[in-house]
Amino acid sequence: MELLILTNNPNRASFRQRIEVYLDTLRENGINCEIATFPFGYLARWKLFRRARQFDGVFLHKKKLNLLDAFCLCKYSKKIIYNFDDAVMYSEKNPNRDSWSRLIPFRRTVKLADMVIASNSYLAEHAKKFNTKVEVLPTGLDIKAYKTDNKIESDGKIRLVWIGSKSTLRYLTEIKPALEEIGSRFENVILRIICDEFFELKNMPVEKRHWSLEAEAADLAASDIGLAPLPDNRFTRGKCGFKILQYASAGLSVVASPVGVNSEYVHDGVTGFLVTNLSQWSDRLARLIKNPTLRETMGAAGRKSVRNFDIAVIGKQLCILLKKVLQQDDSHNG
Repeated sequence: MELLILTNNPNRASFRQRIEVYLDTLRENGINCEIATFPFGYLARWKLFRRARQFDGVFLHKKKLNLLDAFCLCKYSKKIIYNFDDAVMYSEKNPNRDSWSRLIPFRRTVKLADMVIASNSYLAEHAKKFNTKVEVLPTGLDIKAYKTDNKIESDGKIRLVWIGSKSTLRYLTEIKPALEEIGSRFENVILRIICDEFFELKNMPVEKRHWSLEAEAADLAASDIGLAPLPDNRFTRGKCGFKILQYASAGLSVVASPVGVNSEYVHDGVTGFLVTNLSQWSDRLARLIKNPTLRETMGAAGRKSVRNFDIAVIGKQLCILLKKVLQQDDSHNG
């Protein structure tokens, strides 16, 4: 089977986590993939869409289609699978205001798909308004990469860690008051930020780790408590909770906001704590800082709970879903 994968940007984390990590698995299961980036200009896109005739199907990553692109892709594609892992139907800056420039292309793209693959049930429910063939496939990760048995010798410091993009760093800044309070109470606590942008705290040292694919797992494994703050709105409820899976794979206890899949991925009191206000952030962090046994127990429980998200497991599920569509006799366009 031949699959054409279309994306806006193959270098983004979303593409890497949702598609790139599974390319070998797909190939081993008889699905050969070719990746193409959406070009600028109608003529270039039309030529790309015409090439879809040579494939058994098109795997569309996250891109919402305009009317002309949707028409051409339907015309030349045998099957279309739409895969997304963000609330692309809402604006990140104004999530509570309906954005027709997002909602209408989202509806159009979902409607034309032979299958929609969403990263969580919240996103799946949005897609089901326009298509009955919707599947939930969580974002997976390579658990082996987060080696917990190679922790560096302790320097006596306890590291709170946050990993993410500069566009989401503002979510961490929202709990600054709680971090400042923790810093004033505990002299041995450090905030480690793994990102491309950083900020300072008055009462707590900040370790700035520039994100890299090669170093992220080691930087997490050398930390102690993972942070996952999120405001609650229509956009953030669609987040895939990837950082929580990373923390769990690295054997870290976690403190998180109960937003979207965070509530599913963090088992309150078992793998970490779910908190709703700054007072609870301070309280739960202090509890973990003072109790290394609790951190270790929660970290071990998290490591156990994340097994079903390993790319070996998710990759097999993805292969089953794709084959289910690609092997159907009926043609999308005809």
